[in-house]
Formats: sequence, structure tokens, C-alpha cells
Amino acid sequence: MPCTFFSRSRFIWLGAALLLGHAAVSQAAEGDDAVPSLAGKRIAVSMTGTSHYFDIKAFQAQVDEIKRLGGTPITLDAGRNDKNLVTQLQTVVTQKPDAVIQTLGTLSVIDPWLKRISKAGIPLFTIDAPSQYSLNNTTSDNVATGKALADQLIKDAGGKGKILVFNGFYGVPVCAIRYDQLKLALKDHPQLEIIQPELRDVIPNTVQDAYSQVSALLNKYPAGSVSAIWAAWDIPQLGASKALIDAKRTEIKTYGVDGTPEVLELLGQANSPVGAVVAQQPALIGKTAVQNVARYLAGQRDLPKETHVPTLLTTAANLAQVQQLRGD
Repeated sequence: MPCTFFSRSRFIWLGAALLLGHAAVSQAAEGDDAVPSLAGKRIAVSMTGTSHYFDIKAFQAQVDEIKRLGGTPITLDAGRNDKNLVTQLQTVVTQKPDAVIQTLGTLSVIDPWLKRISKAGIPLFTIDAPSQYSLNNTTSDNVATGKALADQLIKDAGGKGKILVFNGFYGVPVCAIRYDQLKLALKDHPQLEIIQPELRDVIPNTVQDAYSQVSALLNKYPAGSVSAIWAAWDIPQLGASKALIDAKRTEIKTYGVDGTPEVLELLGQANSPVGAVVAQQPALIGKTAVQNVARYLAGQRDLPKETHVPTLLTTAANLAQVQQLRGD
């Protein structure tokens, strides 16, 4: 299995920013010159949606890298609608591209259609969707990401208190992994309790809905009764943070994953409710996925089942370094 400089440790300091990686990282650190051409190849870029920072960055990086390598991107966007996504994947089969990259999606919804793509003899690659039918899934190391986020929350809370948790997308594998890491970490800290019932984040109107849910609950839980709010991604974190600011309840800290610019902006403000966010590198994820496609189509058959792109645990202390590393 190919390896990189991330192969020996999950946690690597680069400047003042903590990179969270894993041994399964493949050629993400190799130079662009080593990547084969995609000249004459048509690559389908199938997006579950392009409405969020992660989506947009990953999508644009895929398109740009396909073009840079001489290929032709076929772009499809389901608008975060499962029915549209199923139709989109059916369309992909009829278009007979040289390869498909599917970004995100609930596995129970997309797997039957990913199976059809694979059975049609079309090389299938995924981003953040570890399907059994995918030749390679490019993703962050979500185990390391979930653990780091949970550990930071526990540290900031002093190991005790109550936590509001958004858990509306457990069917999305990356969200499930991050949530499971939170639950695992809390086993060693019985004085930290998740408030039941858990909250359900939604799509669309994620920010507004999270704002409304948290605002309503703040009336029920007075100052000092809640330590933190956790979400598997940072769009509900953004809504929760705004609710805390408006209610002047910034003693409660929020935690999430992605590194959406609006969340990082809040993190940099004085007396911010944002405790930490694990910033992903969606542009590097998209670019790496395309490079894996190019290698496969050039005859390389020893790609790992997953390629992990490092994430960056981000707090107020290292915010500037993270923004510089990502090019924000």
C-alpha cells in the first residue's frame, strides 16, 4: 500500500496547527507532476449538493483538477435531494463516463445505485461515502477527527456538565464515525452527560433551524447548566453559536467539523462561543480523489480502499495558522 509522511502518526504538528492524519493516506502528499494524464477521458463529478463550503470547495477542486490533467468533467448536482440524487446516479450509467466520483450521500439511499454503476463496468470513486462498491474513498480521517474534537470538548468543559448534541444524520457514515467517537470518549467521563432527547439537525435551513432549537432550549437550561453543544458538522454549530451570542450565553461552547469560513470568523471574535472546529481540507480532498482516478485509469491497481486527507484541529490559539495552511 502506498504511504506518505503521515504514515507514522495520527497527530503531526505543522507550524502551530495540529494535523490529524492516518496511515492509510496514499499519494496525497506526492507532487502533481507524478499524476498521469486524463486526456480524452470523461469523468462524472456527481455531487449530493453544492450549497455548503465543503461541497463547493470539493466540487470546484475536482473540476479544476480534471481539466488540469486534460480530461473533461461531467458535472451533476442533486441539490441535496435524495430523489434527485437517485435519478442523477441513474443518468450517470447511461452517460457511460470513463469514471465516476460520487461526493457524500446517505449510503442506504445511494448504495443500490452505486452498485449499478460498478456492475456497468464504470470505475467508481467516492468522497466521504465509504461504499463497498467504491474502488477508493477519499475522506478525512474521521476517527482521528472525532476523537480530537471530543477530547477538546472534554478538556474545555473540565470533564463535567451537560452537552446538547445534534445527531440528525447518523445515516451519513462520516457523521456516524464522529458521533461514535464522542460517545466513546464520554465513557471515561461519566460526569459529562448528553441531554436527551438529542437534537436533529436538518437540511435545508440548517442554520436557522439550529438557531431556533438552541434558542428555545436556553430558556429551559439556565446559565451554568450546559457546558457545550456538539455537532458532526459545523453548519448547525454556526446556528447554535449565533443563538448563544444573541442570548448572551457564550459561557456555553460549541464544537463541530468542517471549518466553514463563517465559523472560523466567529472563532476569532472576542468572547466567542465557538470552542473548537476541526477544519477539513475539501479542496485537497477533491483534488486527491481526481488524482486517484487518474492513477487507476493509467493502470495502477494497488490504490488503498481509503485515502485520508489530514484535518486541522482549530481553536482561537491556532486560527491564523489554520487559515494560512488552507489558503482561506
